[in-house]
Amino acid sequence: MTSEDVIAEFRACGALREGHFVLSSGLHSPVFLQKNLVFMHADRTERLCRALADKITQLVGKVDMVVSPAVGAIIPGYETARHLGVPSVYVEREGGAFKLRRGFHLAPGARVAMVEDIVTTGLSSRECITAIREAGGEVVCAACIVDRSGGRADVSAPLVALATLDVPAYPADVLPPELAALPIEDPGSRRLHL
Repeated sequence: MTSEDVIAEFRACGALREGHFVLSSGLHSPVFLQKNLVFMHADRTERLCRALADKITQLVGKVDMVVSPAVGAIIPGYETARHLGVPSVYVEREGGAFKLRRGFHLAPGARVAMVEDIVTTGLSSRECITAIREAGGEVVCAACIVDRSGGRADVSAPLVALATLDVPAYPADVLPPELAALPIEDPGSRRLHL
């Protein structure tokens, strides 16, 4: 599956949006990938995650477990693990840091593929990888459906991306005038207070 094939899946269900968006990272961008509009379709999710599982296997070999950051990456993590034939667990925030909860654990030295949905800065991936390492896992790769950083995100492990885009993202104080002129949408979840 090529990057173009992946983006076609997003376009086909209206998940590739243009405008002025505040990303979960706090950066502003003219493009937003509304991944849940893709993941609500089992057939699309299955195609994408099967391709990601194949790419993981080709690049790092067999893994023992998939770990994903909650909440957005639980679905692609689970589906990718299904195609890898391994269990899938996720980390959740507890006291501000990702931790394995709900009775989840890793065998010491388990070869773990950390599976994310979309990578922009790599912050969630790095935090998830820290939790995996603290739980005794060996992170063999950080995998994602889309790397929107153009390969520049630091995820602290080898990055396996099904699609790579180079989508601009700006701090709020250095917005290009054409982006600043558009109304802001904040579709991410990191800043929600439930």
